[in-house]
Amino acid sequence: MAKKMSFEESLAKIETIVKALEKGDAPLEESLALFEEATGLIKLCQKQLSEAEQKVVRLQKGADGEPEELPFEDEQP
Repeated sequence: MAKKMSFEESLAKIETIVKALEKGDAPLEESLALFEEATGLIKLCQKQLSEAEQKVVRLQKGADGEPEELPFEDEQP
């Protein structure tokens, strides 16, 4: 079983794939396989970012003037 890649590892791999595809010298089948791998890694990165966003908390002054943790809420309408 392959180990789960960190966000940074996934992003670096995506950059490597993009550079390889930009060269344009890979056979079509290999290019498609690289594209599919990059698409999967992008989905993984999006999932990791979403999970990180859910963990973010916002500090706000409570009734006693001390900071209190509140769950992160998207402030956009």
